[in-house]
Amino acid sequence: MTVIAEHGTALIALAVIFGLFMTWGIGANDVANALGTSVGSGAITVRTAIIIAAIFEFLGAVLAGGYVTKTIRKDIIDPSSIADNPEILVFGMLAALLAAGTWLTIASIKGWPVSTTHSIVGALVGFAVAGIGFDAVNWGKIGQIVTSWVISPVLGGLVAFALMISIRRLILNTEKPFESAVRWAPVYAFMVGFIMALVTLFKGLKHLNFNLSIPMSLALAAAIGLAVALVARIFIKRVRIDESADRHFQFASVEKVFVPLMVLTACAMAFAHGSNDVANGIGPLAAVLALVRSGGDMAQTSPVPLWVLLLGGAGILVGLATYGYRVMQTIGTKITQLTPTSGFCATMAAAATVVLASRIAIPVSTTHIAVGAVMGVGLAHGFAALDLRVVGKIFVSWVVTLPVGGALSAFFFFFLKGVFA
Repeated sequence: MTVIAEHGTALIALAVIFGLFMTWGIGANDVANALGTSVGSGAITVRTAIIIAAIFEFLGAVLAGGYVTKTIRKDIIDPSSIADNPEILVFGMLAALLAAGTWLTIASIKGWPVSTTHSIVGALVGFAVAGIGFDAVNWGKIGQIVTSWVISPVLGGLVAFALMISIRRLILNTEKPFESAVRWAPVYAFMVGFIMALVTLFKGLKHLNFNLSIPMSLALAAAIGLAVALVARIFIKRVRIDESADRHFQFASVEKVFVPLMVLTACAMAFAHGSNDVANGIGPLAAVLALVRSGGDMAQTSPVPLWVLLLGGAGILVGLATYGYRVMQTIGTKITQLTPTSGFCATMAAAATVVLASRIAIPVSTTHIAVGAVMGVGLAHGFAALDLRVVGKIFVSWVVTLPVGGALSAFFFFFLKGVFA
């Protein structure tokens, strides 16, 4: 208690700095996974991706990021055994932010697409085991999260595979692929708008006290989906084709039809990423803030302040604008060759999976989901379409992230404890 009372302002300042450092790492590394498919498919440029992320990552973090933050902040660790020493939890949260941010910085410089969720959860577990004890970790919750890391890429891959097959049957394998694309593309655009709106209305705006009944949410989401479909249709109608063109040329025109949809799905994925992954950076920050303000009361249930969500969104944007380009093309170009149609399927599937996870408050890894979705569209073309060596390297980076995050966190915890206590 004495440490918090004497150094409260300094601890909050460190939490803000480390939180910005962590969210910078999220923007520099993880956003590349979120938007890599859009860039890799050739639908948008890196600059356009940064502009899209600047808007929709920020909106996702601010509007829909508060719910998942509670899982990171309160459900990973049981601090009841240190109720009389709340400063230990403060040091641990600071150490977790610094450790995860450090690892993300190293990975971003090297161009490795690692998981920010792996980083922060591993860091929290490392601190808890080193600073409190093995029993302080909520292993049941960790088990759920680890399970989600396995299930989420599989689910993302299955959804992407199904979308790719549907495009083949409804558009590419028809007698007039271009006409089929113009007819069906607005339907896919409706799916983008409907899913994003529905999940946001169900849970994302809870902390803003904007609550609607299920029928009202469904109706409003459908209306938003229709609006998105109408906007997409306007852009799709601008695509022209030579009526006498052969089937092969029509395939090229079909890809042009899906470019506007790729822009929509890029917006959706950026929003989904911001809503889920901002928790990795600001969850521990919110915990430190609440502990200091309450004088060390661990039973507090204060909501995440809006300015903390704003801070997280800003950190993501700065990270993306400065270092995001270094790893943005890894998933988009190296796992499998992407076109606007296959890129749409991968991004749409990944966005839907991420926002579903945000809806049920499970902090899944966007990296896992994005890789799974890209592999799903690749498998639709056969195993030969995948570069399994690249996939293997990505898997190895996932495995390494957990122990590295935990080890760094334990080191920083003892360092901070020595400095303040």
